[in-house]
Amino acid sequence: MDWFVDVLDFIGQQILNVPAYLIGIITAIGLIALKRSSGQVIGGGLKAALGFLILGAGANVVVASLTPLGDIILDVTGAQGVIPTNEVITAMASEQYGAQSAYVLVLGFLVMLALARFTPLRYIFLTGHHMVFMALMLTVVLSVGLDDKNDWLVVLVGALLLGVIMVVMPAFAHPWTRKITGDDSLAIGHFGTLGYIAAGAAGQAVGKKSRSTEEINFPQGLKFLRDSMVATAISMVLIYEVFVIWGLIASPSATKEVLGSADAGAAVMAGFAQALQFGVGVAIILYGVRTVLGELVPAFQGIAEKVVPGAKPALDIPIVFPFGANAVLIGFLSSFVGGLVTLGLLAIWLEPAFGLALILPGMVPHFFTGGGAGVYGNATGGRLGATVGGFVNGVLITLLPALLLKVFGSLGFANSTFGDADFGWFGTLLGTSLEAGGPTVGIILCVLIGAALVVAASVFQVKVVDKGWVPGAQRDEILAQEAQDAAK
Repeated sequence: MDWFVDVLDFIGQQILNVPAYLIGIITAIGLIALKRSSGQVIGGGLKAALGFLILGAGANVVVASLTPLGDIILDVTGAQGVIPTNEVITAMASEQYGAQSAYVLVLGFLVMLALARFTPLRYIFLTGHHMVFMALMLTVVLSVGLDDKNDWLVVLVGALLLGVIMVVMPAFAHPWTRKITGDDSLAIGHFGTLGYIAAGAAGQAVGKKSRSTEEINFPQGLKFLRDSMVATAISMVLIYEVFVIWGLIASPSATKEVLGSADAGAAVMAGFAQALQFGVGVAIILYGVRTVLGELVPAFQGIAEKVVPGAKPALDIPIVFPFGANAVLIGFLSSFVGGLVTLGLLAIWLEPAFGLALILPGMVPHFFTGGGAGVYGNATGGRLGATVGGFVNGVLITLLPALLLKVFGSLGFANSTFGDADFGWFGTLLGTSLEAGGPTVGIILCVLIGAALVVAASVFQVKVVDKGWVPGAQRDEILAQEAQDAAK
């Protein structure tokens, strides 16, 4: 039996734990289903995997450029608390729950395929690292709720819930995703989905006459800012230099140490270089996205036709970034502001009254989920929608992780937690159910929650998504009428 455990652990940790491999395998399977030649199968699979690795390389560049900025901000503001970082909490939790989560991951993927095949929820979640994060989060919450006494029950229920969340969230977000992309070829598979839906809804509520972020009319002397790469780099230079100079005034030695600089001048230029690296990282991400889509979407037709008819690939959030480059930056900044405001609310009221941890705004989650929220908000509410949508996302990814820590048991004392919105609401809902009802009743409640989500998402898919509902349609009509009036 040990060999079987080893095989499952290998599949979970060495293959499904690597998004690029998963994307390459899925692409190759699709090409095989389309009866392509062996050369096309190998080449297409490798190119898709390479595209995803390019995307990951860009993300690493962005993370590396944001980390010093985050350190400087925390130093000059004096904030203390928990920084939500999926990779950090995953590393901590894997030491105790890694083996169980591997079972949850493999079985959960099979549950997802079954649900995609036999329900209206025809989505295949392909963001491998988020599958790993969610599998581990579910394992921790269920294990804490059951006092680590029922490993097999944790695996079975965790796999069921993982499969459920991977098909229902792309369905709930799909009207907004379709509005962004303009077609039904792909969906969003990222566990910040609640923030994106909230951003789209907020944009629809506040931006009925607001024009798109991508139509910003710059003065003639600033036309160069129409280039998204240039605009992103200049914006980050301004942000970086403000905090570097602030840091040199308030805490010069710490700021120089963070930037690896010997004097103030070197620190200023190091900040400038890091800001430019951010722009480089975003450009790499966009190129990686185009490479993945160029191979994966055509190949996915094979899977849709042969294995799961009508299925859509649910991909990582940077997939939507090319549809609103300006919106990404606006959403990121607004999300960060929302995080700061909510941090103040936690410090002044929620932490003393309810014992919630102070959640410090991490630059990485605010960039990726805030940027995505900006794109969703822009799709339904233009510039105002991108701003408000990003802010709402910042509130969610600050408040929800604080609630999630309450159901983490001893891991709740670690200096990190899962940062994206769906980890927060789903984990808190399940953990609270286990605490309120005890192990037996709690497990029953968790299963019922999973069943309710599938039913609700299926009804939403049939009644809303398949019927072609378009969020923000009223704004589209208003802007179209304004364009017609202007043309007369």
